[in-house]
Amino acid sequence: MTTMLRCISPIDGSLLAERAVSSLAQARESIAAARLAQEAWAKLPISERTQRVMAGVEAVGAMNNDIVPELAKQMGRPIRYGGEYGGFHERASYMASIAESSLAPIEIEASDDFHRYIARVPHGVVLVVAPWNYPYMTAINTVAPALMSGNAVVLKHATQTLLVGERMARAFHEAGVPEALFQNVFLDHDTTSALIAEKQFGFVNFTGSVGGGIAMEKAAAGTFTGIGLELGGKDPGYVMEDADLDAAVDTLIDGAMFNSGQCCCGIERIYVVESLFDEFVSKAVSIVQGYKLGNPLDEETTLGPMANVRFANEVRAQISEAVANGAKAHIETFTEDDGGAYLTPQILTDVDHSMRVMRDESFGPVVGIMKVKNDEEAIALMNDSEFGLTASLWTTNTARAEKIGLQLQTGTVFMNRCDYLDPALCWTGCKNTGRGGGLSQIAYHNLTRPQSFHLKKR
Repeated sequence: MTTMLRCISPIDGSLLAERAVSSLAQARESIAAARLAQEAWAKLPISERTQRVMAGVEAVGAMNNDIVPELAKQMGRPIRYGGEYGGFHERASYMASIAESSLAPIEIEASDDFHRYIARVPHGVVLVVAPWNYPYMTAINTVAPALMSGNAVVLKHATQTLLVGERMARAFHEAGVPEALFQNVFLDHDTTSALIAEKQFGFVNFTGSVGGGIAMEKAAAGTFTGIGLELGGKDPGYVMEDADLDAAVDTLIDGAMFNSGQCCCGIERIYVVESLFDEFVSKAVSIVQGYKLGNPLDEETTLGPMANVRFANEVRAQISEAVANGAKAHIETFTEDDGGAYLTPQILTDVDHSMRVMRDESFGPVVGIMKVKNDEEAIALMNDSEFGLTASLWTTNTARAEKIGLQLQTGTVFMNRCDYLDPALCWTGCKNTGRGGGLSQIAYHNLTRPQSFHLKKR
């Protein structure tokens, strides 16, 4: 019996789309075709590869009027926010602008006697396993530089956003990227693991859960296949006594609640210096009380349902456990909260690190806020996590932020902003957040391998 992948819309629990998974034999055939196409693609000038990829990006943009409501139906983000094309285009454009310089040989010597240099060689076929929460932007982080580097790409998207990979592939093919070179595939977990174990891919990039990352590493064990992982997060914010309080509240609460809290680098815990704590909490509560929870297809909705009832139930469990252990919940249950995917956003105080809501990834519209005495206490609390993706520091003192940042176990340190991927900087994490690095010139290093040339002329 053929396994079917089914996307259940969080709007009303209806079946939105379903696709049959490929068999292992079918998947092998697809990868073989990609491998052949990659050989010809890698021979094209970098400029031509980049031009075709950017044409594909533009073709996705031309579909945006259809994509925005389609995304709302798949994973619940309100249409008022206009989809992901801004970030999608920004990231691809930056990677295109640095492709030539990042992929250029590293020249060591060019004399009458020797030519010594280090070339960048594509891995071959790159598997991109993308998540549902920002399905276009997370995918393009690797798809664009992988193709520009001369690789073929096999894209496996999350079941919750089943239609995204199809749209991306169609747009890129229409723009001149060969069909065999960039393929959207439907695979189950066992087939994916089997393909990795067979060394079918030169590189694997996975964004998702810690459990998913462990499964990827186990499948690749002994194959020496390169793997890039961005996994869980529990990103902190720290508000110091000299912070712009209004900006800190507005930005951090938006970072905690936007996309119903379903952001890889969303703010999940906030530490506020004692002198600002009460005012910060009061302003935060006021903001959240003003949200409009509802159908994401309604222009008035500012907070849509979570992508799946299962995700909402985990957030409810964390909140309930925290309250049972002494936390204070500041937001009364919204009338639109149906006990399912539609979930009341919540702010908690009187929390501590014995509570799961301050330790485990919530990935939903809840944030715990704690009072701290000084930088030392804040640093210790921010580091008291199994994850390390980003941290957001709020101060007017750059030197202080840099000093604190160097003591934090995290991939990115923000000052006076949060929840943003700067394509010029490496997107990376530490601890259980994963390994590797996307975007920036470092992405090109990871999506190629070095090959050294030592040419003696005489």
